[in-house]
Amino acid sequence: SKTLELLQEKLYSWLEQAILILPNFLVALIIFIGFYFSAKFIKKFSKKILVSYIKNYALASFLATVISTIILLLGFIVAINIMHLDKAVTSLLAGVGIAGVAIGFAFQDITANLLSGVALVIKKEYPFQVGDIIETNSYIGNVEEISLRSTTLKTFQGQTVIIPNRIIYENPLTNYSFTRKRRVDFEIGISYAEDLDKVVEVTRAAVTDIDRDKSREIEIFFKEFGDSSINFELRFWVPFEKQSEYLDARHQAIIEIKKAFDLNGITIPFPIRTLDFGIKGGKSLITQLSS
Repeated sequence: SKTLELLQEKLYSWLEQAILILPNFLVALIIFIGFYFSAKFIKKFSKKILVSYIKNYALASFLATVISTIILLLGFIVAINIMHLDKAVTSLLAGVGIAGVAIGFAFQDITANLLSGVALVIKKEYPFQVGDIIETNSYIGNVEEISLRSTTLKTFQGQTVIIPNRIIYENPLTNYSFTRKRRVDFEIGISYAEDLDKVVEVTRAAVTDIDRDKSREIEIFFKEFGDSSINFELRFWVPFEKQSEYLDARHQAIIEIKKAFDLNGITIPFPIRTLDFGIKGGKSLITQLSS
């Protein structure tokens, strides 16, 4: 009976403390909810303002997230002070710190991705933006979203690829939208019987009027004596805002070069092989068969 009496007194004491702290708890809860919705609104508003000033969506999103997190922390601190739980929170934070070390080892890949995301967005010259065409880790496509953990690409085939920022940060990356221009390269073979000066003239004229960057010269370089053709390389630049512009320019160039070669009697030869039937070479098939 004495044990039950002590237990009853303890329960009454807890109930009394809960009733006394209830008004403070309600006030703290209302204040924290107010800070929460304020943080969401300020994050959205600050992101718009920052994007218009710094012209970097990823960095603006990161800074807006930092601002909203600070506001939430302030709301938490105010709520804790109202409830007079400073000492309890100090002990809790100490425990969380110890647990955080263990969690950090367990989730080091996630932590690495977050740190890589921060490193990417705070670089002075950010390597890519939303809407850019990039190639990284064997994937190429348009950047759809940049977060602190990962970057989302949409490939030209329509698939969505989510790449961890750590992998992007540690590996080479090509940004095709950085200069807003791209070079089209062709390797073409022509017959050994052709006049090479005429081939250069006809090829250059064929691609002069297609949709290309007129500020750069058309480049033609003969490369090698191939097995059945003399091979040369054609290079010209095109404006590049999207992949279809590059593909269309290449498409036009192939059509115009083929038309020009046909009109001027320039042959693009099929592969040719010369078969030798003599041990020392030089004997024709008929001679070999007759013998």
